Amino acid sequence: MSNISKRIKQLRLEKNITQEQFGKIFGIVKSTVSLYESGKSTPDDDMKKKIAEYFDVSLDFLMGNSNIRNPYKDKKDPFPEEFTSPEEAVKFLLEQNVIMGFGGFDVNTMSDEEVLEFANELLNQLRILSYKYKK
Repeated sequence: MSNISKRIKQLRLEKNITQEQFGKIFGIVKSTVSLYESGKSTPDDDMKKKIAEYFDVSLDFLMGNSNIRNPYKDKKDPFPEEFTSPEEAVKFLLEQNVIMGFGGFDVNTMSDEEVLEFANELLNQLRILSYKYKK
């Protein structure tokens, strides 16, 4: 059994779909799926691309060349680069329930400059923590 055949079967089982359902998704018959999974046949390049896209994996993963499912997936920073308006800064601060629970400040009594400074400093601290605990 080749790497691609193992991966096709693995991905199909992870989605909990039968060979017949897999075939319907890709416009092939169940016996072709069986041939793919047994390593007796290999999908053509176009079919490999379709399979990889459907399962949201890279072709390298599908082919068994990598164990990283999708290295190209957007790993966007969940935080804005910097706040430039007091309104967006206040909105961000109010969404941080844990921070708001500590008290000691009231965004309604802070100047726009203080709000921006506070929110941007909080962003910096959250980035530091996220880098430390990323897996």
